[in-house]
Amino acid sequence: MINWDRVEELRDEIGPEDFGEVVELFLDEVEEVIARLQTAPDLAMLEADLHFLKGSALNLGFHAFSMLCQAGEVAAASGKADTVDLARVIQSFFDSKADFQKHLAAA
Repeated sequence: MINWDRVEELRDEIGPEDFGEVVELFLDEVEEVIARLQTAPDLAMLEADLHFLKGSALNLGFHAFSMLCQAGEVAAASGKADTVDLARVIQSFFDSKADFQKHLAAA
């Protein structure tokens, strides 16, 4: 679910002292888009939203979530935005976030 090698790479790139701030910023930005997808998804913007989510997810190692975002982005780009399982994408984010936070708290 999480690419822990990427997480360690990011921590090394930005330094442990700034890592928490980057994680918080990532989660805040992603949660804004997730909230919009939960309450008022705009199928015309879905490709762009999923592209943003995919990139953010890859930066922090949320592998499974990024893969679902990529598949949805491709579907939306092909004119099939209505086929994207947003509930699954959203649940993947929350599952990834929980796994990520659990692992960091234990470390």
